[in-house]
Amino acid sequence: MFKDFQRFGRDLFLAGLNNSHSGNLSVRRGDKILITRRGSMLGNLAEQDIIETGLYKNDEKSSLASTEIGVHRSIYMGTPALAIVHAHPVHAIALSLLEDQIIPIDAEGAYLLKRIPVLEAVNPIGSKELEEKLPPLLKEYKIALVRGHGSFAAGQNLEEAYHWTSSLENACRIIYLHRTLRALDRPAEKTGARATGC
Repeated sequence: MFKDFQRFGRDLFLAGLNNSHSGNLSVRRGDKILITRRGSMLGNLAEQDIIETGLYKNDEKSSLASTEIGVHRSIYMGTPALAIVHAHPVHAIALSLLEDQIIPIDAEGAYLLKRIPVLEAVNPIGSKELEEKLPPLLKEYKIALVRGHGSFAAGQNLEEAYHWTSSLENACRIIYLHRTLRALDRPAEKTGARATGC
């Protein structure tokens, strides 16, 4: 299990889906949660960075867990998820500031995710509001975005939740590139000129 935390934490960092000390991972095991430590570096996790705590209530280890522990708990209690990846994908966050939902325009993104809801929250980090609003979304969708903050993906294991996270960012990067290229092509359309090359 620790190797899975190390592997996907490092993959998230190397893929640019988190900065050095952002994001968190967790896995549910019965009435326990294994979750990354508050302030840990996902790209360089040590065994002491994985905190085991209770699913239903705080214990002495809860204070060491990620500030999002309450959100993870509520997702586990409100969905069939057994693993959660919370990340800060740059293109997805940028689009979340403009859109109320993300609709992938590429074939892979549309096939895998179809639609990604964007949740507006007064307090977007580790709040009771997120604890209430995210579980219903993640019961229906594989991944959801919190406006200006990041994504929460639910899966049956860390690999699946990582898959939805990387797929979201790829879909958002394609949307960004498409909009950028379309905007660049418009001046050429107005003058009748045709853009060539890359």
